[in-house]
Amino acid sequence: MDKEHVFGTWSYQSEVSPTQVVGSDGMRFSDAHGNEFIDFSGQLMCSNLGHSAEKVSDAIAEQAAKGAYFAPGFTTEVRAKLGQKLAEVTPGDLTKTFFSTSGTEAIEAAIKIAKFYTGKDKVVSRYRSYHGATYGSISVTGDPRRLAAEPGIPGAIKAPDPYAYGSTLDPMESLEYIDEMLMLEGDTVAAVLVEPIVGSNGILVPPAEYLPRLKEIAHNHGALLICDEVMAGFGRTGEWFGCDIFDVEPDIMTMAKGLTGAYQPLGATIVNSEIAAHFEDNMLTHGHTYAGHPVACAAGLATIETYQEGNLIKHAGEVGEYLGERIEELAAAHPSVGDTRGVGLFRGIELTKSSEERMPFGERSDKLAKGSTVVDQVAGMAYENGAYVANMINTLIVAPPLTITPDEIDEAIAALDVALKVSDDAMVD
Repeated sequence: MDKEHVFGTWSYQSEVSPTQVVGSDGMRFSDAHGNEFIDFSGQLMCSNLGHSAEKVSDAIAEQAAKGAYFAPGFTTEVRAKLGQKLAEVTPGDLTKTFFSTSGTEAIEAAIKIAKFYTGKDKVVSRYRSYHGATYGSISVTGDPRRLAAEPGIPGAIKAPDPYAYGSTLDPMESLEYIDEMLMLEGDTVAAVLVEPIVGSNGILVPPAEYLPRLKEIAHNHGALLICDEVMAGFGRTGEWFGCDIFDVEPDIMTMAKGLTGAYQPLGATIVNSEIAAHFEDNMLTHGHTYAGHPVACAAGLATIETYQEGNLIKHAGEVGEYLGERIEELAAAHPSVGDTRGVGLFRGIELTKSSEERMPFGERSDKLAKGSTVVDQVAGMAYENGAYVANMINTLIVAPPLTITPDEIDEAIAALDVALKVSDDAMVD
């Protein structure tokens, strides 16, 4: 019924064959055939609390009974408290939030706010990035899935990435490239938009000095820095947000996914006090029917309280070190592992056909092609052995719920150990 009546995302519909999920508990979920899987990627890198966060479920039910929806012109206790809570946990002077329903909508709001505030039209983002699927967010996305939506919105400009594995530029050289781009564009760029740690395009961690220097470059040219924390935020890296690792306060930050641990669809765009003050007497020409949806805000507030009460941010950092060690053991045992990257519980395993030449199994163009790649087959073998691992282009993405234990990591690593034999056997040397 699903295949006949429901569109699958990012896919040729003839190739869609969804697995029916019938239950979940903690780190695990099960299908209609009675198979159980450890969720080693937090679904789409969003189930930060796993599948049994009772405090969040209870908050959803309580708010739905109290008042499931009110127009954005009204407020609720949970909306106000969540706004205050975000001002507390985000870095520095970030203080005022617009609530939407997803990461892509959070990016749309960030783009518009940056343009309204600066009076400029252009946004610089990077080629190895994903910021969403709606027209503005897909336009600033570098991922090849944007190609079908182009030309998109005007003013979206792409820059190189801090990606030593697959670039002719050193990561810090890519910054000087961006500096020159902004100079050549003149005073027309509203913002530089980046994921502090790139998510679905490879789990790319820049050098420690990269993000501070990028903020300096943006400000030198009169542009804002927007950090997209939709995937890296809320403890995934062992800090509240990816930018915290680099001690950088962006001018605007976007959030979703871990904001509710995926228990409700909720996005957020938070700005500093100077930008917030601008809209006291300048109209914010932006809004949604479900902006600040009470049930979603109740989930967000309960989720952040769960992170705090369970000390889960610290736990993610500690158990994330163990995860990194186990992944390095996999790399040593499997020649098809060309590179490993990441921090905390946000890790990437990049595969190679040749250990000497670092030839990828999956290319960027594969995102638009039919059929499966060797990387898909590796993920499929891990699934057959009881571990769900997402893969994007040429990278296996390991991003389990923050509640994971060392024993559960060992279980999933054992499944990956079997699966990586598929790519080992497919190598050309």
